[in-house]
This record gives sequence, C-alpha cells and structure tokens, in this order.
Amino acid sequence: MATAMSVSSASPAAAAAVARPRTLVCVPATARAPREMAAELAAAAALGADLAELRLDRLAGFAPRRDLPVILAEPRPLPALVTYRPKWEGGEYEGDEEPRFEALMLAMELGAEYVDMELKAANKFMRLLAGKKPENCKLIVSSHNYENTPSVEELADLVAQIQATGADIVKIATTATEIVDVARMFQILVHCQEKQVPIIGLVMNERGFISRVLCPKYGAFLTFGSLEKGKESSPAQPTAADLINLYNIRQIGPDTKVFGIIGKPVGHSKSPILHNEAFRSVGFNAVYVPFLVDDLAKFLNTYSTPDFAGFSCTIPHKEAAVRCCDEVDPIARDIGAVNTMVRRPDGKLVGYNTDYVGAISAIEDGIRACQLTDPTTSPLAGRLFVVIGAGGAGKALAYGAKEKGARVVIANRTFARAQELANLIGGPALTLADLENYHPEEGMILANTTAIGMHPNVNETPLSKRPDFSVKLQNVEPQLLAVWKCL
Repeated sequence: MATAMSVSSASPAAAAAVARPRTLVCVPATARAPREMAAELAAAAALGADLAELRLDRLAGFAPRRDLPVILAEPRPLPALVTYRPKWEGGEYEGDEEPRFEALMLAMELGAEYVDMELKAANKFMRLLAGKKPENCKLIVSSHNYENTPSVEELADLVAQIQATGADIVKIATTATEIVDVARMFQILVHCQEKQVPIIGLVMNERGFISRVLCPKYGAFLTFGSLEKGKESSPAQPTAADLINLYNIRQIGPDTKVFGIIGKPVGHSKSPILHNEAFRSVGFNAVYVPFLVDDLAKFLNTYSTPDFAGFSCTIPHKEAAVRCCDEVDPIARDIGAVNTMVRRPDGKLVGYNTDYVGAISAIEDGIRACQLTDPTTSPLAGRLFVVIGAGGAGKALAYGAKEKGARVVIANRTFARAQELANLIGGPALTLADLENYHPEEGMILANTTAIGMHPNVNETPLSKRPDFSVKLQNVEPQLLAVWKCL
C-alpha cells in the first residue's frame, strides 16, 4: 500500500519547483429557490470564500432561462461554479441529459466562471459544446466514488481519463473506509502538482475529513466548506468559517507541520480550537486536525514523515500507543498509557502521559478554591478517590491520585480490568453494579474516565439515576464531589 511518506517528503520540493496558486475555498449554495441561492452567494462572500458552487439540482422546479439570470445576475459577489448533478452521480437531477447540458451551456453564456461535468457524460457534453465554451469559463470534469478510495495507480489512470476529455480542471472525490485512504489522494495531488495539472482531490466522510483541511499542503485547486452547519453538500464537510478561521487554511502550505488528536470518536473534541489558536498566536506554521483512527499502528505507519510532527491520543488508543511508540517516557510506561506523541527530528515517536498531571492538578485546584488546605501537601492526601474506568485515562488518574496519597478505588464494567488496575495501584476493585451500593464518604472524589457521557450521548452516566443513589451523592460535600471527564 502506498503511504503518505512519499507525499509529505515530495510536496516541499514540488512547491519549490513550481510556483502554485493558493487553494481556493468554495462554498456550495444549496437553497431550493433561485433568490435564496443568490443570497447564499452573497453570504459566502461575507464569510471570505473565494467562490461559490451553485447546485442547480437542488433547486425546486428549476427553469434555466427563468432562474439562471437571477442566480448569475451581475455584479456577482463571487465567481460561480455551476453544478447540475444527476442522481446517478450523487445529485438530485433525474431528467434527460440534453436539458441538463443546455442549462450548463446557458450558465456559461451568462458568465459562469466554472462549470462541473461528470466524467461519464463529459465526452458527449464536449461534442455538444463543440468549441462554444467561453474563454473565461473553466470546465471541471469530475468523478465521484461513494464506496471507497482506489489505489494510487487507479487514481492516476482516472486523472489521465479526465484529462483526455479536455478538462481544464480535474476533480476526484472518493470515500474513506479508513483514514489511511486519504494518503493515496495526497499522493495524487502531489503528482498532479508536479505535472502542473489543476486538481480538486477530496475524500468524503469523517475518516476523510483531513483531506479537506490539509489539501492546500499538497497543492489542491480548491476545497469545499459549507455556508453553515446543516447545509453541507457532502458528508463531513466542514464549514467555510471553520476552514478559514479555525484551521487557518489560507496559511497552510507545503512546509506546514501537521498535528492532531487521534481518537474514535473524535469529532466532538475541542482540541483543534485550542491548539490552532495557540499556533496562530505565536506565529507557528502548523495546523491541528482531528484524526478518526480505527487502527493506530497502521495510521502511524502511513503518516510517518517529519511533517506529521505530533499527536494527542484519546479513547480508545491510549494503551495501544504505548506499543506503537519508539520510546516511552518512564512515567507513561508505568501508567501503561500514552496521550501525547512527539516525533523527533530523526523520525522516532516518543510517548508521554500528561493526563495525570492535568486532571489531578485541576481537581486539586478545585479543592483549594473551596476550602483552606495545607499548602505543603496535596489536598488529595488521605481522601477516597473513586475512578470509574480502567482504560488509559483511568490508569492515568489512578496513578496520579495514588502519587498524591489518595485512597484509590477502581470501578469498571469488566471486573477483571478493574482488578488488574487496582492490583497495580494497591487498592480495591468494584464492578459498576457494586458502585450502585457504594456508600460515599465526606470529601470523596469521583472521577469518570469512561466513554459513557461523551458526545453525542451527553446525558448518559455510569452512575445510577435512582433517587436513593442520588441522595447518597447529595450527602457528600458538593464541592468535593468532582466528576472528571477525560476527553
């Protein structure tokens, strides 16, 4: 399987050899009425987009000669990319081809800067066009694969087929079955950049999300961002505002370092907000993205160049990360979980655990804020500290609490896992059923480190919602009952 290694190492050299334009941000306009679609064009301009895709197949009762002059009226706030996608290529148009072709030709006459035509119909459309395409209009010939991402060789053949139609711009959209599929698209982008072939190359769904943010690094012609959440034109499409403001896409280039959070699920994480703002504030040429990863070892083997410079690691990969790192910090090895991986200049990954420091410090600060404590000792010393969960985050909190002198109890759905961790830290183990009958004591700490209660099921809890159990918890000093969620 091809990997991202050749992609990452090739892109800076390619960029040095070829002066390339900035990757454009295109906002799909998906309204059902012409005037609303024209308004979306103006809204996209206000967001800072470079152009708008007008999805004619989304219009209700679309009549080209009546509606196109409304949508394409001059002066337009943005260049227009006109798409009339048939149902057989993932769109909504179900009529004959001739009226569809005529509508796109009319869009050209009315000044559309770009028109998108599917590869399967491109040759027929080109014969009908027969040299009538205005000089200021670029033809995008597109191919969409809603099942998978083919091999690099197959993708290269597809590029050649699209070029053979006379396309000005190649567009390929595939689907990720796993995140490593995106590496193949990155390789194709680099190949086309070296050959000076304008290309739009994207991988759909959440596992392909990074293709939409990182494509400027590899020379893509444009990427798509929705006008707002709920108006996406394809699965897992980010908003244009996030592309521009959160991921700082205008600054992403061949030398941009890539960082991110590895997890499953991962879309709920606020880490990109925190880290990208930090990078921006210090002028560091880097971007931080979410990586939805199924197989950690395969992911790290694929994205293994210095450009992929470091990762945060969350549920369920923290324990596997210990085995995947070339070196592991002694504390992380003792805990048995890694939540931070740093790639050294020699390419080796070094694993650390910062969960225990962050979580324990926050709990200590919370206690100190609500009562007087001895500044020379930890306020956790001697307290009962119940950890729910025996995974990577649970191990970190149990280790940290034990180091601070707490009396640690481990509760887990699977008792064997609870017992294994409890034996390591020298405390008792409980099942979640046992926890139902557990008697809290004054000043205890309760720490939930499981996935229960995570997005999107934020109202779930590993604790019983029975009234009698709630009363037990209410009898504990509320300031000292810390329910800590390690994300």
